[in-house]
Amino acid sequence: MSERAEETRDALMTAARELFGHRGYAVVGTEEIVRSARLTRGALYHHFESKEALFRAVYEQVERELVEQIAAKALASGDPIQALRAGARAFLDACEQPDVRRIALIDAPSVLGWEQWREIGIRYGLGLVRATLEAAMNAGQIERQPVDILAHLVLGSIDEAGMLVARAEDRGRTKRKVAAAIDRYLDALTGAGGRPRKR
Repeated sequence: MSERAEETRDALMTAARELFGHRGYAVVGTEEIVRSARLTRGALYHHFESKEALFRAVYEQVERELVEQIAAKALASGDPIQALRAGARAFLDACEQPDVRRIALIDAPSVLGWEQWREIGIRYGLGLVRATLEAAMNAGQIERQPVDILAHLVLGSIDEAGMLVARAEDRGRTKRKVAAAIDRYLDALTGAGGRPRKR
């Protein structure tokens, strides 16, 4: 892709992300996106075949950045279980950010459909969860078991937790309860349910 074409695509993505993130997919039209990006409809359709294709690209960008941010926080801990806890908390914090909340958790499942939404989420998040669980098994923190299945279960539960947080409007009360539930879930996974945790 030429530098000029890449700049055009980036401008469209930036404008779309801001508009989708603040107002939602349904009420934002392509005319508004190109006006905000100071481009033409022709430029938009040269790079994206439809408004939905543009939204998908924006959602993938949000997911990619989110996983990078979570990985940076989670992997700062040398302890795999603490990394899972830190990663889950970082994800729940991100679920309260307006653009992440609106794009990734409210609009993406309905605009793209559940299957596409899950496929993208798994593509970006599953590897990180799987690697952390594998490290926890190698360290003897979790009983050895099929790691791929467990990674899907853990990622699915964290995604559902994010949905709860994204739809709550109670000044963080739901997020605190969900974070505590995830801690208990990880305690059960490690067999530490009744024992005090290392913080």
